Amino acid sequence: MRRSLFKSKIHRARVTQADVDYEGSVTIDANLMEAADILPYERVHVWDITRGTRLETYAIRGEANSGVICINGAAARLVHAGDLVIIATFAEVEEPDTRHWKPRVVLVDDNNRVRSVGVDEVAGPKRRT
Repeated sequence: MRRSLFKSKIHRARVTQADVDYEGSVTIDANLMEAADILPYERVHVWDITRGTRLETYAIRGEANSGVICINGAAARLVHAGDLVIIATFAEVEEPDTRHWKPRVVLVDDNNRVRSVGVDEVAGPKRRT
């Protein structure tokens, strides 16, 4: 059996552009794609923290060190420049490998530069104090 598990994410990146006239996809800084193990044309989920919208599209490699996160095509009607987003990927994983699976998490600074790369540990719900 295979299970679909969370593979990686770029957490709280700021959208730098939205281009409704482009035919579709999300352009992502090449450094961020590498850090998050995202390949060109890989399916990605874009979760807009600012607006609460969610969509699926595919990744296009942007210029390295540019900080670009450009939402293209019809998705530009749902996600706008300045919005904070999470860009996530999933993988089909064979059952024996699921028990030790660790997703990759890329945290970015205010300019969409890699701040840290780590793994997502399941720790249960966060408690407010």
